[in-house]
Amino acid sequence: MSHAHDIPEGVVIRDIADFDTRSGTLPERLLFNNRLVIVVLCALISAVLGYKALGLSLNAAFEKMIPTKHPYIVNFLENRGQLAGMGNSLRIAIEAKNGDIFDPDYLDTVKKISDELFLYPGVDRPYMKSLWTPSVRWTGVTEEGLDGGPVVPDDYDGSPESLAQVRLNVERSGEIGQLVAANYKSSIVLVPLQDKVAETGARIDYHELSQRIEALRAKYESDKIAIHVTGFAKVVGDLIEGLQQVLLFFAAAIAICTAVLFWYTRCWRSTLLVVLCSMIAVVWLLGLLPTLGYELDPYSVLVPFLVFAIGMSHGAQKMNGIMQDIGRGTHKLVAARYTFRRLFLAGMTALLADAVGFAVLMVIDIQVIQDLAVTASIGVAVLIFTNLVLLPILLSYTGVSPVAAQRSLRDEIADGADASHVKHPFWAFLDLFTQRKWASIAVVVGTAMGIAGLVVSFQLKIGDTDPGAPELRPDSRYNRDNAYIVANYAASSDVYIVMVKTPQYACAHYTTLTTVDALERELQQLPGVEATSSLAGLAKVANAGMNEGSLKWYEIPRSQDNLNAIITRAPREMFNQNCDLLTVYAYLKDHKADTLDSVVKVVEGFAARHGSDELRILNAAGNAGIEAATNIVVKKANVEMLGLVYLAVIVLAFITFRSWQAVICAVLPLMLTSVLCEALMVWLNIGVKVATLPVIALGVGIGVDYALYIMTVTLARLKGGMSLSEAYYKALTFTGKVVVLTGVTLGIAVATWAWSPIKFQADMGILLAFMFIWNMLGALILLPALGHFLLKPRPVVTV
Repeated sequence: MSHAHDIPEGVVIRDIADFDTRSGTLPERLLFNNRLVIVVLCALISAVLGYKALGLSLNAAFEKMIPTKHPYIVNFLENRGQLAGMGNSLRIAIEAKNGDIFDPDYLDTVKKISDELFLYPGVDRPYMKSLWTPSVRWTGVTEEGLDGGPVVPDDYDGSPESLAQVRLNVERSGEIGQLVAANYKSSIVLVPLQDKVAETGARIDYHELSQRIEALRAKYESDKIAIHVTGFAKVVGDLIEGLQQVLLFFAAAIAICTAVLFWYTRCWRSTLLVVLCSMIAVVWLLGLLPTLGYELDPYSVLVPFLVFAIGMSHGAQKMNGIMQDIGRGTHKLVAARYTFRRLFLAGMTALLADAVGFAVLMVIDIQVIQDLAVTASIGVAVLIFTNLVLLPILLSYTGVSPVAAQRSLRDEIADGADASHVKHPFWAFLDLFTQRKWASIAVVVGTAMGIAGLVVSFQLKIGDTDPGAPELRPDSRYNRDNAYIVANYAASSDVYIVMVKTPQYACAHYTTLTTVDALERELQQLPGVEATSSLAGLAKVANAGMNEGSLKWYEIPRSQDNLNAIITRAPREMFNQNCDLLTVYAYLKDHKADTLDSVVKVVEGFAARHGSDELRILNAAGNAGIEAATNIVVKKANVEMLGLVYLAVIVLAFITFRSWQAVICAVLPLMLTSVLCEALMVWLNIGVKVATLPVIALGVGIGVDYALYIMTVTLARLKGGMSLSEAYYKALTFTGKVVVLTGVTLGIAVATWAWSPIKFQADMGILLAFMFIWNMLGALILLPALGHFLLKPRPVVTV
């Protein structure tokens, strides 16, 4: 039986009759002796999965984006029923462009918008709030004692007297800065959303909801009214809207890759086959997802492109090998089998490294990343078949154009692959790194860059580094709306909720409220906290109100009867039905990583000092609380994930090379790229979060391909007795060309994402382009430099 490198270098078989079809490994014989069966089978699978792909949906679920097993989120989900509207809600600010909100037309518009939103599927109606909802009430001190009622009274008729009454009620409601802007220029409709649509049990379709809100905006906006919308649902809706443009970037990337590949080969049939096999892999992936019950979300939508990119990289290596053999006069079927023997193991290892790199993301307890891991792993598994098996088989039928094959041979001779010819200047320059002087320079420069990158990477932030929705551009409609709401409301859209659990009916006890008041005071000291609210704060205001409005009485009353009287009038979101859960709201300036860290530390510290079995102080609900928990998970996962990715790559590389020295040469350049990528994230002000976390793992997985192809050929030549310089030069002229070609092509293709309307896609494009290019340079420069110190020729021992 013949093995991968048993082919004598000079053997050229022009006539297929001279080829022993029983040679080669068992997989090779099985595949190539049954070529037609394989092609028909692939065509049938493509047709079935292509049809299935039509049923693929694009959506996102709130719970998929959060780490549901983290203690904070467990606390939130356990008490979710009593915290309605505090996780996933929309805030719709209706602005009066001329005048203020105390205008009959304005109030009428708010009523119409409020009524329309009330009927939307998925709205948690009992907890919805606007000036017109009965739950928004005022409380005041009158001659008869405490009095109150809805902000817009039942007898409101739009007359000047009615409007004056509404103004007075708003001033006494405590909603200024919460539902009503301090300058009276706008008011908010708060729309909490359910987990699932109650009527159907289906998940909320955020794209449809976003389109409805845009239709509502178009209907009511005028020269008098402006509408501003924020909330998780709107971010996801806008992301899905923007993702439809992602298809244009996908098409552009395919066009760039095809053009560069054709420029390199000047052979249409082989170029189109490489593109076709990579596209077949994408079709299989998109067909398998709905079959297995998965859907695409805004984060995993980039995976099909990555699968295509990896497919192009491996496909170009196979095509290059076949073209060189055909150029020497080898029969096209024999050339396909020779290339399969030479490169199958390297390709298989590289794809397994990719698959493991993606699968490692499963350790992160956030379902959206786990789904991305599964999607990417399926995609890479499919590539093993479409690009390592189907492509050589198809090329064994079509061959390459004779002109292109001859050109490839001329290039090989011009490159000096044959020792009798002068070396090509570019490859000769790279070959210098196998010599001590240049190798020493490369290692010293690489070490210096690694140390500098490591120092900078310590400043890498976990979480968001910008206000608003960092997934979208700073000047996007959503972020402009968010900036308006932050500027006009003390109760920002970033709400951090602390839950205080007590025994039943103990939520209004004096000791409970004084503890809550102390926590509020600590939170108010933080620069990132704009305002807080809780039952303790309300009790102080109500106590003063019960005593003729005198501020001398602005404290929590010690009398339980007084406290019971206050609690009967308190808004329901401040405590639950059983009076065993209190909520403390902290309204934050933004949800940047530093802001959330400071709040978490204060609450954790306070809970450690003041918490007990009777009084449990729990983190965290509200969108900012959920984000804080996500940041904690991401921070831990970032280290774990990189460790596991590298462990997997090292093990796979060792299985392939059977040499620790070769593993070090292949893996150290990857590590340098990872460190430099983190430093680049600091420089570009990109935080590590759900959207960017996978990029570093993906970069390592894809980057190892380059090193594997070059190292495989170099080691084979070293075993043949060549010097490192000769072996590396052979590797450059055989697989090195395609490494340069794919590194540059993929770098350019993903760099086009920088113009995406979705900022996180633009960020991923920049980071991936950086990693593709640097991993390529590492494989071409640092790998031979390390090889000079670690790899030694191993002459063939003749017995």
